Amino acid sequence: MGVSIGMSSDREVGALKPSLGLMISHGGTKARRGYRRGNVSLFSVSPCLCEKNPSLRPKAAPKTSLLSKCLLIFAFIPHTYAFELWSDPDGRRTDLDVAVKWTSLTSHPPDDPLLYPPGTTWTELARLRLGLTSQHSDRLSTQIAYEQAFRWQSKAGAVAGGVLPPTADVPFRIKPLQWHVTDPSAQQLHEHEIDRLLAAYHADWGDITVGRQALGLGRGVVFSALDLFVPFSPLDIDREWRRGVDALRIERRVTDTSSVELLGVFGETWEQSALLARARGYVAAWDADLIFGKRADDTLIGTSLSAPWGGAEVHGEVTYFHTAEAQPDGGAFGRSHSAIKAVAGTSYTFNWRNWRNGVTVLGEFHYNGLGVRDIAASAAQIADPQFVTRLLRGDMQILSQQALALQVSHPLGLTLSTGLLVLQSPTDGSGLLAPSLVWDIGDTGRILTSVYVPWGDEPMAGQLQSEYGGTPLSLFVQGAWYR
Repeated sequence: MGVSIGMSSDREVGALKPSLGLMISHGGTKARRGYRRGNVSLFSVSPCLCEKNPSLRPKAAPKTSLLSKCLLIFAFIPHTYAFELWSDPDGRRTDLDVAVKWTSLTSHPPDDPLLYPPGTTWTELARLRLGLTSQHSDRLSTQIAYEQAFRWQSKAGAVAGGVLPPTADVPFRIKPLQWHVTDPSAQQLHEHEIDRLLAAYHADWGDITVGRQALGLGRGVVFSALDLFVPFSPLDIDREWRRGVDALRIERRVTDTSSVELLGVFGETWEQSALLARARGYVAAWDADLIFGKRADDTLIGTSLSAPWGGAEVHGEVTYFHTAEAQPDGGAFGRSHSAIKAVAGTSYTFNWRNWRNGVTVLGEFHYNGLGVRDIAASAAQIADPQFVTRLLRGDMQILSQQALALQVSHPLGLTLSTGLLVLQSPTDGSGLLAPSLVWDIGDTGRILTSVYVPWGDEPMAGQLQSEYGGTPLSLFVQGAWYR
């Protein structure tokens, strides 16, 4: 038997607790999948950015090689294999996991020819992932994950709307180790990358992990103020594999329930890197984090808290940033080079007599001091290169400064579960409704479906008018097979 890639390996290394919200993440029901909170992707702003930067606009599709076509056909075959390559009585072993996913996204964007192609578009995404996990001793383990991705769009300029993984290079990597076989802006995309490449040493006093790894911080479920490295989009329903970053983590346990940590995350230059110190543990019933240091050109200090409260769960995050650039809307506390991000949320499971497995309801409020106050009046600010850099790096989950989220989940049984996500902008009134259905086929597969229904002011003449009004009406269907 093998160790499934993207499950426990994608959670925080040496975490003192499971992440809150694992059981209510957009209809997902099994914590073993390593689901985490949401984050930034391009959402409806992606076509606007392409309009402002012509180099980002899609081009005509190149001819696909015979090899690429054969690999694409193989990627659509629903197989997953887990092989034990080697083991011995001392517990040393090496496992190889092979996972294949197929995703289909049908989208109908708003009527704005400057941003979107006309009519309905189809996007197909196939992913083939190979994971090699080795336990060399009681203290030393290594992990490698290699992935092939094939993406086909029915029309040039088709917009995934933050639902599918972005095709841009991942930030916080010394070397991308990501290769495009075809032009990344084309209708047909073939790329491959090394997404995990790490070694972990587990000592009596703590843990050291070095290499390409998944990093998740904070307590937020839909939004986060403290998830600093390649977080997910709030619209991203498939959260099995967080993109890896190049990092060194040194964690020392102080007590059974507290630890201190030094975290270095590295890009190609010092200005593209991060160096953070972290302390975490329990204060009475509160599970708390304190983080400070630098990320890219920003210095920051942040904290997160979570605790049970009268049968419910409450959580919160707040981070203060001192930014290199002045904030156009004045900054925090009257300081032009400062900004605050915050999240406050709660969840509760209602166990009604006629609802066998309970209904879990979660609500969150998100404040984003790095965003704009009025999207419709901030076209120049949204197109500013520094703003675009932050957006692509994952500094922001929304373009504006405020957002609300409501998430409801209900398991219909051991294999079938339903979910509902509602996002709302209190600033411009736009929003999005996303019901979902998950069918777990034993321990060998999963079928995942979701519909994204936005409302709000739609783009005009190539300019966004609201937070969610430019998001395409979409149908998401995914088949995943694993063991």
